[in-house]
Amino acid sequence: MDPALRSETISNEFKENREKETWRRTILLSFQSLGIVYGRLSTAPLYVFGSILPDDLKSDKEIHELYSFIFWTLTLISLLKYAFIVLSADDDGEGGTFPLYSLLCRHAKLGLLPNDRSASEIIQHDRGSPRIKVPSTTRKCIEKYKTGHYFLLFLALFGCCMIISDGVLTPSVSVLSATSTFGRSMIKLSHRLISSQKIREHLDKVLTRLPVPMACAILVCLFTLQHYGTQKISFVFAPIVIIWLTFISGIGLYNIAQNHNILYAISPTYMLRFLKKVDIISWKALGSIILCTAGSEVMFANLGHFSKRSLKVTFVCLIYPALIVCYAGQAAFISRYLGTKDDNVNLSESIPNKNLHHAFAVLSVFASAVGSQATITASFSIINQCQALGCFPRVKVVHTSDKIRGQVYVPDVNWLFMTLSIGITVGFRDIAPIGKATGLAIISGMLVTTCLMSLVIALSWEKSLFIAACFMLFFGSLEATYLSSCLLNFPRGAWFITVLLLLFLTIMVSWYYGTVKKYQFDVENKVSVEWLTDLSPGLGISRVPGIGFIYTDISSGIPAFFSHFITNLPAFHQVLIFVSFKSLPVPYISEDQRYLIGRVGPKEYKIYRCVVLHGYRDHTRDSDDFEDHIISSIGEFIAREERDYESLSSPERMMVLGRSMGDGNALIPLTADSSDNSHPTLTQRSHSDDPAELSFAAVRRKRVRFMLPKNSPEMSASVRKELQELVDARESGTAYFLGQSHLSLRRGSNLLKKLLIMVYVFLDKNSREPPVALNIPHAALLEVGMVYTI
Repeated sequence: MDPALRSETISNEFKENREKETWRRTILLSFQSLGIVYGRLSTAPLYVFGSILPDDLKSDKEIHELYSFIFWTLTLISLLKYAFIVLSADDDGEGGTFPLYSLLCRHAKLGLLPNDRSASEIIQHDRGSPRIKVPSTTRKCIEKYKTGHYFLLFLALFGCCMIISDGVLTPSVSVLSATSTFGRSMIKLSHRLISSQKIREHLDKVLTRLPVPMACAILVCLFTLQHYGTQKISFVFAPIVIIWLTFISGIGLYNIAQNHNILYAISPTYMLRFLKKVDIISWKALGSIILCTAGSEVMFANLGHFSKRSLKVTFVCLIYPALIVCYAGQAAFISRYLGTKDDNVNLSESIPNKNLHHAFAVLSVFASAVGSQATITASFSIINQCQALGCFPRVKVVHTSDKIRGQVYVPDVNWLFMTLSIGITVGFRDIAPIGKATGLAIISGMLVTTCLMSLVIALSWEKSLFIAACFMLFFGSLEATYLSSCLLNFPRGAWFITVLLLLFLTIMVSWYYGTVKKYQFDVENKVSVEWLTDLSPGLGISRVPGIGFIYTDISSGIPAFFSHFITNLPAFHQVLIFVSFKSLPVPYISEDQRYLIGRVGPKEYKIYRCVVLHGYRDHTRDSDDFEDHIISSIGEFIAREERDYESLSSPERMMVLGRSMGDGNALIPLTADSSDNSHPTLTQRSHSDDPAELSFAAVRRKRVRFMLPKNSPEMSASVRKELQELVDARESGTAYFLGQSHLSLRRGSNLLKKLLIMVYVFLDKNSREPPVALNIPHAALLEVGMVYTI
């Protein structure tokens, strides 16, 4: 089955829920998006002009020219590119760099993520006529050259690292800019209320140092609030953004009325004038201007938390006009009073009434905290996606909403972000260098999106190569212009983004490299099913009562760690179930297509295989009833195997089944008594050395017991017998086998390989345990160690 067609069928339920979105729900989501998504864009006026040194602004004409850049940058990049084009490239409601990459993986054979080719063949069973793709030269070229595959994966990881780095920098620059405004306001207030010169000088020293510790305290509070989840935080933050937008729009209208000449700067001729007489100093100012689009990329990354319509309506009807008016008023004020004050580039200076300065200072502190939320939430989403696809270490992911599956919270990353943000705030103590680094992170992420989006237009949307090239050239050249100006600011603070990039990219590349190497070793060293079935009598293997769950990364053959176990201890359970997890490049897998169930070897061996399918947004591995659903699905497979034999997909004759357990199934679930809540332990019940005497003690954990339906004329005697053996095995107890592989370096390995493996080993030891092992008591879990030399 065509991967693109499958991606459409496996998420029908999710799409139907999206299509049922009413205007009432759109308004509600729009209100929530103000507190999560658009706080970043709304608070950008705090530091766009503020990150430009006053000495770099030469004349009022240059201010008008810079405003022209702001107007057209917001219009072309934020409005046209993101709101109207990129938001349409969602992956079943999910947005961001990795969803774009997953779209490309499904529409061209370029996936490099850890994946079992045989499982892909199993999944692609026929469900109808596949959609015929239009022959594409671009697709053929990309699929042909492996270098292009690695480049696109690196591009996706690079874009993710830039968004994550932005999630570290934005809280620092937003909060520090607000506390600096608050500090200046308090200094002016003290000068008005205190007449003593000595006291004022002492207070000036104290208040000058206030912004940094105050910013650190606010950052601690901000990151502490994250565990409440997107929905609760949005209802608290949204009113603050509404008040903030109303305030800055009113101030903007007032300043426009005082200097209406700024309206002429909307003409693109002002940008041409700037480009004709530009010099190095003026060109560097563009690195700060790009900050006006800060939040456009995370608007797309946060798509999974809301909906396209709610984000688009909010931006077009409220955010965009409010920001245009605010920046126009700020530019009008700066051009009118240029040279009269040293700090007139700050937004707070454009407030006409002195009594409003203090209210603005307090409001800006709250608004800056809200403005940081968008990048934090987007970073959580990106990390969740990367972890699901094997490109980020195992961390705990908390789903904070039962209704919207994209709303997640990552505690470990949250505290790491808090530590880094506080470190940046204390280290730089100034918004100018942090703003330079933030600008470089923003424009780099936008360039990655432009590159991937142009390929999506050609491969996924199947538009002409000319349209894709036009998109790439138009937006790419515009963003490359800003990138050049940001690079000029490299010595003035933009260099720090390379530190964060190297940190996160090393983590992601090392984890990806180690995961792929371990997976390749598993595939190369797996043994055939015949080894277990044909050679078992020769090895003297005995079968013991109970069910054995063997968790493995491969979905065909026998994993190396289990053959290693059988060779040293020739005994295994009456029923064996090989369980593997397969991540597909889609957001969600519908519950009726969760499992692929098949049989390994002849029926009399009672060995089964279960491939658990999940998308990069699914949360399936640590559910409490996971084992019960697998057993129920295997029972359904046994009952339907003879009837549907011809329709089963090869190899290993796999069948797609869901997670439902009910009276209509082959096995009827019964709730077990709480006294049965126990796990089996691997022990020797006899002092004999004969392997036939080995058994597993009946220490059991059964949340659900199963029984066969009493009257089922359609069920043959052989099927009923096999189902009864499955139920009896469940009653005898369950044990779990988990392979623990360790990587070691071969002598003579190059320095890069040593670095990647050392980082991977460190992360593997300090990251979370595999999710499937978290709910299994140690008495029931048997870990088999293997050392892989690479």
